[in-house]
Amino acid sequence: MTTPHHPLAIIGGGLGGLTLARVLHVNGVEAAVFDLDASPAARTQGGMLDIHEDSGQPALRAAGLYEEFRALVHPGGEATRVLDKAATVLLDDPDDGTSGRPEIDRGQLRDLLLNSLPEGTVRWGAKVTGARPLDGGRHEVTLADGTSFTTDLLIGADGAWSRVRALLSDARPAYTGISFVEVDLPDADLRHPVGAEVVGDGMLLALGAGKGFLGHRETDGSLHIYVALAVPEDEFDGVDFTDTEAAKAYTLGHFADWDKSLRALLGDADGPLTPRRIHALPIEHRWDRVPGVTLLGDAAHLMSPFAGVGANLAMLDGADLGLALATHPGDAEAALAAYEEKLFPRSEESAADSAANGELMFRADAPQGILDMFAGHA
Repeated sequence: MTTPHHPLAIIGGGLGGLTLARVLHVNGVEAAVFDLDASPAARTQGGMLDIHEDSGQPALRAAGLYEEFRALVHPGGEATRVLDKAATVLLDDPDDGTSGRPEIDRGQLRDLLLNSLPEGTVRWGAKVTGARPLDGGRHEVTLADGTSFTTDLLIGADGAWSRVRALLSDARPAYTGISFVEVDLPDADLRHPVGAEVVGDGMLLALGAGKGFLGHRETDGSLHIYVALAVPEDEFDGVDFTDTEAAKAYTLGHFADWDKSLRALLGDADGPLTPRRIHALPIEHRWDRVPGVTLLGDAAHLMSPFAGVGANLAMLDGADLGLALATHPGDAEAALAAYEEKLFPRSEESAADSAANGELMFRADAPQGILDMFAGHA
């Protein structure tokens, strides 16, 4: 059998990979996207995203989707509240529509990008297990089903544990010292009024030394909560998260002296608790130019979520790479070099900010550090 060949292959159908595919399509360049999910509906896409005016919004403009994005913005979603462990409201900043970071449901944004592509662009159920260089900058990519394909240009948009990254870098994500337990409270105003009142209309940061509740009201009226804990990497190994009540009891044990309204964000949650260890690549992660391959998004610059820029950077990466390839037709190496020249310094700056914010949020006098940061921005 002849091995299939794709001139340009994008590994990963997240926001970054889809933005790249869309910008290429707008500029007359077709790409094949390979995603490990069985279908677009295989899993939920996470919570709310604030789309920044210096990154995510320019990416959507380059993709020709800015007006469609504006129609999906969540009114009031930019509101921010900061509380201490006694549930004292120390900052209550309503959404007056002037911050320049409108909120959108991540799933709706992904669907917007996905539906803007020609049918068949994304190959679902295509889990990449490895890639190897061939001659002339080409690569062969192998899939879990035993098949393979070749490509002239390979883009790794395959997230934190990227298989493509090994072609460029020996770096591996390292544990940041923070773990999350993720929960949901659906139909909050009716079913969970205490939690709805605490979270408010937008984002909640309820912080203490080494722990906290990070939450957001979703467009469907649910609350999406991340319970943050500064714990060793193996802390959750002895917790059976398939036993929801036992997992709740364990996690609530870290918040015994916190206000009952905050404890309710976990205690009253519906459905399973999902543990997530937070990893990051080295802040200064970069690589030497390798013909025929590059990375974008978390594959290139996985960072902690405490600067709120990961999705925005992934989309900007995709847009910049797409525009660079369109600007250098027939010279992919010039395009990749131009793209990486912009990618590396902005990634390092954002990764440093994320790491610093994580220190601020959970330091001994929390939430004072984050209050000082907001005051400085104001």
